[in-house]
Amino acid sequence: MSEQPTNSPEGLEPLPTAGQTMDIVEIMSILPHRYPFLLIDRVVEMERKQRIVAIKNVTFNEPHFQGHFPDYPIMPGVLMVEAIAQAGGALLLTEIPDRADKLMVFTGIDSAKFRRPVVPGDQLRIEVTVLQWRSRAVKMLGIATVDGKVACEATVMCQLVPRAAKKPAPEVPAE
Repeated sequence: MSEQPTNSPEGLEPLPTAGQTMDIVEIMSILPHRYPFLLIDRVVEMERKQRIVAIKNVTFNEPHFQGHFPDYPIMPGVLMVEAIAQAGGALLLTEIPDRADKLMVFTGIDSAKFRRPVVPGDQLRIEVTVLQWRSRAVKMLGIATVDGKVACEATVMCQLVPRAAKKPAPEVPAE
């Protein structure tokens, strides 16, 4: 990974450069999501401000399969849309030097379609293409496929918002 300085006082990891891949550790340095809600495992392609391709390995160990559905596990469609947004977030947040102070939030989801079930053992390939990029908001088209067949597609809109300041831990009085 090419070294790029960050402007963050917290000393965040260097930002990925165009065309790079990212492993899970690099993804976690960019996205705030954690288990059980981090829904991309690897970035395999990235073109700055244009597109990103991420992978989600679907396993039976994920908590949503306990209830969706017993004896017929299917990945919920809303989680596929969330995986699209997280892939887009990884692309968007690589462009933000002070990303530790920001959150990317959904502002809209259009034309979501679910074409086939995604089950444990599948590998979801999530391709997100930027349709419109503004300084604080992005509109993206996401297509999630399994074995080259479309499982889910949606247009998502996201916006950067300030992250609430962390409150210091309360002091415990000495006894």
